Amino acid sequence: MTDAATSFATGPMWVGFIAFVLAMLALDLFVFGGRKSHKVSVKEAAAWVAIWVSLALAFAGLLWWYLNDTQGAEVARTKTLEFLAGYLIEQSLSVDNMFVFVMIFGYFAVPPELQRRVLLYGVLGAIVMRAGMIFAGVWLVQQFAWILYVFGAFLVITGVKMIIFAEAEPDLEKNPLLRWLRGHLRITPEFHGERFFVRQNGLLWATPMFLVLVLIEASDLVFAVDSIPAIFAVTTDPFIVFTSNIFAIMGLRALYFLLADMADRFHLLKYGLAIVLVFIGGKMLAMPWFHMPIQWSLSIVGSIILVSVVGSLALSKPRSASAGGQA
Repeated sequence: MTDAATSFATGPMWVGFIAFVLAMLALDLFVFGGRKSHKVSVKEAAAWVAIWVSLALAFAGLLWWYLNDTQGAEVARTKTLEFLAGYLIEQSLSVDNMFVFVMIFGYFAVPPELQRRVLLYGVLGAIVMRAGMIFAGVWLVQQFAWILYVFGAFLVITGVKMIIFAEAEPDLEKNPLLRWLRGHLRITPEFHGERFFVRQNGLLWATPMFLVLVLIEASDLVFAVDSIPAIFAVTTDPFIVFTSNIFAIMGLRALYFLLADMADRFHLLKYGLAIVLVFIGGKMLAMPWFHMPIQWSLSIVGSIILVSVVGSLALSKPRSASAGGQA
């Protein structure tokens, strides 16, 4: 693990990356139809997933090229592997957020053509929240090195709870945030396109889409509490933590539209993600006695996710076949 107080990133690198993120969001909103409601096809979603994965890999390549030229091959190798491991961890854990999106949209019966823009706003909110939490976490690690062990214990406990309650179905009717919103806001019974608020008879009303947005932002916050401590097991370099998080978040929306209709087939993935959290937390707790090379962490996390995905798909085929036969 690298020293929390140091980072290779310069001011222009930070500005350049943030400008890149803002440019991509602007392209999505103003050029690629982000302001027009439409149902995202599987082909469109797959194209965007490929674009975001390619951009992340291209960034890793640029990172290696820059550091190899300025700080040597060893630093370049280490930092690039840290980014890739962080990206894989954050992307994997963000998949759990996808299941929550499916539940929220299903509960409110949000039409597919209205889901794209609210998720874009969800991405914007997640970027702001995670940026604040990342820099707060880096500051805590710099000031109190022992906080890493607190993070490790928290991840182990969270992972164990995920395993125990993996099959539990959350009941949004009992969600305290949703109940508070319904008790304090005037809410229209129907959607008004993608609008969050409408004015009726001189009064301002919230639409169900506003409730969807609030719950999505709340879920982003909850998952950030898990995912950001997890990446500190890989690196405490704020630039690596920030960039790997942002690439994972930016690709999450496309991943949702690609996999949402198949979410029920990935029934073992939650167990895989829980095991990842336990592994990462255990790695952080074992730091005083054992240092695991970054390539090992990358391989183990990738293997856990791969096995859980392949196992889910393999076990769901007979179930689907039998269902088709009964029909």
